Amino acid sequence: MLGPSRCRRLSRMARLSAKFYTRRLHFQGARLISHQVAQRSRLGALGFVVEFVAVTAPIVLPWPLRSSLDAAARALLEPSDQSHIDFSRPRGEAALISPDSVSWRVFKNPISVFIGGVTAVIMELAEPRVRTGIWEHTTFRANPIRRLRRTGLAAMVTIYGARGTAEAMIARVRRMHDVVAGTTPSGEVYHANDPELLTWVQGTAAYGFLQAYHAYVQPLSLSDRDRYYAEGIPVAGLYGAARAPTSEAELERLFHATASRLERSNIVFEFLAIMRCAPILPLLLRPAQQLLVRAAVDLTPRWMRTLLGLAGQGLHAWELEIVRQTGAFANRLVLDSNPAVQACRRIGLPPDYLFVPRGAVAVSTLT
Repeated sequence: MLGPSRCRRLSRMARLSAKFYTRRLHFQGARLISHQVAQRSRLGALGFVVEFVAVTAPIVLPWPLRSSLDAAARALLEPSDQSHIDFSRPRGEAALISPDSVSWRVFKNPISVFIGGVTAVIMELAEPRVRTGIWEHTTFRANPIRRLRRTGLAAMVTIYGARGTAEAMIARVRRMHDVVAGTTPSGEVYHANDPELLTWVQGTAAYGFLQAYHAYVQPLSLSDRDRYYAEGIPVAGLYGAARAPTSEAELERLFHATASRLERSNIVFEFLAIMRCAPILPLLLRPAQQLLVRAAVDLTPRWMRTLLGLAGQGLHAWELEIVRQTGAFANRLVLDSNPAVQACRRIGLPPDYLFVPRGAVAVSTLT
């Protein structure tokens, strides 16, 4: 565990790094807005009704920088125990979820996936049976980096992996959970493959990843958000979550039904301390790690933050736009190490398929 002085130094670095990247991203945003205004003037003069969609083109970085980022991103998903997955193989094999899904769009963004994953764990740890199972039967406290990388890799395989690879991995997870059982400090019996607990884990994970993308990358319509939850039902069934929410309304009902079981725990604070200070992210992003953890706390429903004692630990007002600009930038960045890019190649789609705007300008009827 890193000491308080080291954490304070990282915090100062995060603020300086954030200000630098904000200036760069605001400059790029100004150029985009100027271009859109010019297009609006030209098309409006021709008598068209024009609706602009805030989208930008993919970014392919110069080779030296791209190579460095690729190596860092690849390391983030490799737990150093030979658990390498080549998402570009076998050629032609489909994934569990379609490439035109909302899920494929959401999970391609490494910034929102990191934030959403932290949010999901905060919410999972609020449930005492899930919390005891995670804290007593995993290597999280002893080796948090390896554990987080394995969890991140599992999420990527579930969404982008070839169907055979994903199904085999999920079956291994189920077998591992078969032997995870015990009793909470209050004397309540739990089992990792309990459908009720799996439904809570599935629901909170789906919420975290979706809300991080929706809040910090690109707002999604209610129909897209409902579609996202529905897309995850077959996969949730493979994991054993038989009653996973199929829509945002169902997720709200799950939260309401579970709220009375949730409780504050020092383990949540211990988890957040690890996430703030452990060298989890690639070196280039590490100064911003504490900022992203605060963004994750901010995504937790307000009533749950109050319950867990996390009120006031989210983003400062001036930090919100920094996270959004960073998420938007990452959403345009095409890296060969990204499982989404590899999966597109596997099924014969262009590597930038998920990064190309569906249309920067939509031209409707003549006036």
